[in-house]
Amino acid sequence: MKRPLLTGAVALVLAAGPAMAAEKAEVIETYMAIAEAKYADSLASAERLGAAVRALVAEPSAQSLAAARAAWIAARVPYQQTEVYRFGNAIVDDWEGRVNAWPLDEGLIDYVDGAGATDENPYGALNIVASAELTVSGRSIDATTISAALIEELHELDAIEANVTTGYHAIEFLLWGQDLNGTGPGAGARPWTDYAAGAACTNGHCDRRAQYLTVVTELLIADLAWMAAAWAPGGEARAELAAKGEDGAIIAMLTGMGSLSYGEQAGERMKLGLLLNDPEEEHDCFADNTHNSHYYDGLGIRNVYRGRYVRIDGTVVEGASLADLVTAADAETGARLAASLDATMAALGAIKTTAEAGMAYDQMLAPENAAGGALIAAAIAALVAQTRDIERAVAALSISPIPFEGSDSLDDPSAVFQ
Repeated sequence: MKRPLLTGAVALVLAAGPAMAAEKAEVIETYMAIAEAKYADSLASAERLGAAVRALVAEPSAQSLAAARAAWIAARVPYQQTEVYRFGNAIVDDWEGRVNAWPLDEGLIDYVDGAGATDENPYGALNIVASAELTVSGRSIDATTISAALIEELHELDAIEANVTTGYHAIEFLLWGQDLNGTGPGAGARPWTDYAAGAACTNGHCDRRAQYLTVVTELLIADLAWMAAAWAPGGEARAELAAKGEDGAIIAMLTGMGSLSYGEQAGERMKLGLLLNDPEEEHDCFADNTHNSHYYDGLGIRNVYRGRYVRIDGTVVEGASLADLVTAADAETGARLAASLDATMAALGAIKTTAEAGMAYDQMLAPENAAGGALIAAAIAALVAQTRDIERAVAALSISPIPFEGSDSLDDPSAVFQ
């Protein structure tokens, strides 16, 4: 669902002279350089996750499971900052479902408590880990070996979005297991013995579970390597952006900022869960890492505007920015948007700090938790206000209306309950 941004002319035109065109080229170069750095960091952190997964599989223990979980959480930091590139860059959005699709019907992958097939998803309890042969759409699939080809074939099986078999969240489930705590304290509590050998194995099929975890992590690394190469000089993502022309590339940048701010983050990832008081609408639900997911999404938006990104090794990639363009066009609008982005980060930071102090995001969603709900509501309000200021920036740059992604939870809340 999309909502129109402002009103006005149809032509996608930026007010620009020769000097402004040169500035735009520099801004676009910064945007691409930051994308290259973010995906390179995402790849490097996924490779560290891969090493931790191999160590867990080789010598399962409470310590090696904890190390793999820590590596997964660290890997989310640079990746979440890339999500602003989804909107406006088709090459990213078409690929994103391979690495970050959610929510998932975890019973498709492994054992769960009380789950089963439903009218909406007949494969909700397929349990790939436990099944050497799978019956899918009336045909048998040999699953003796859990391979990349197998889990890719089963991803979004029968066009059901909840049939997620690849990416960060499949790995997250295999490391943490179900979070059965609802809006109470506690994350998933998968025991390390789910990867143990012989009689020490719990819940059966530990060798196949280890096989799945290894393969899905290797597949994530391969997918991130592909996207990192796409944003390197000469890569497909850069070529796609260049084909839009300078004006089109600036529009892509603003589209990413506005769509992630409004429909995706404020709407689908935050307001929907708050309306329903439903922890199943929590992004990093198995690990109770949603506070970080939201925070780094917000930071990624601000990165694009400021033209500045701090890499995982502490080095900084920065250059000419959208902030420069907007401020040159209208200093008041530029300053207002900068302040709005900072206000959003403060609101998301309050959620992060509170979660790290012991109140997880799913606990904030509880209907009786007024303080937690207020934190989420404040962040939603900040994201919506931020979107309005992105709209003002679009107007200052004389760009025609951009159809930012919308959300029923924001635009038509009654539809959520129908």
